[in-house]
Amino acid sequence: MRELKITPIKNGTVIDHISNGLALEVLRILGVQTIDKDSTVSVALHVRSGKLGWKDIVKVENMELSPRKSNAIALIAPTATISIIRDFKVREKRPVDLPERIVGVLRCPNPNCITNQPEPVESEFEVTQRRPTVLTCAYCDREVEDFLHHLA
Repeated sequence: MRELKITPIKNGTVIDHISNGLALEVLRILGVQTIDKDSTVSVALHVRSGKLGWKDIVKVENMELSPRKSNAIALIAPTATISIIRDFKVREKRPVDLPERIVGVLRCPNPNCITNQPEPVESEFEVTQRRPTVLTCAYCDREVEDFLHHLA
């Protein structure tokens, strides 16, 4: 069987160990439509993995993740790892890390929350449970468990 390889990137980010089927959501978080047109974006779906059984991988050339994007990825893909590539070498590799507070990543599901009103208030959630992850709005105490539908 012939195996196809994804070409290496000189500089950028590799997000590996994404739960099977979530790579396209990760691309949405990254804002793939705003990536430099000369940068390569590679997506591998349904790749065999010793740890997860099956996983997805996303490679983006010439991009390093902001803390906000890393937090959003940690919410939907808690098993993911992020590798920073410079001069074709992995310079930093770390698992995604969910902080105690998530700011500006999700919309509160409560339509009456102040963060959903025409006020300049950024959403803020406290991590109240880690496995499974549950967040609580800092303003109205509404819990959120379904993160995909509430990504800002």
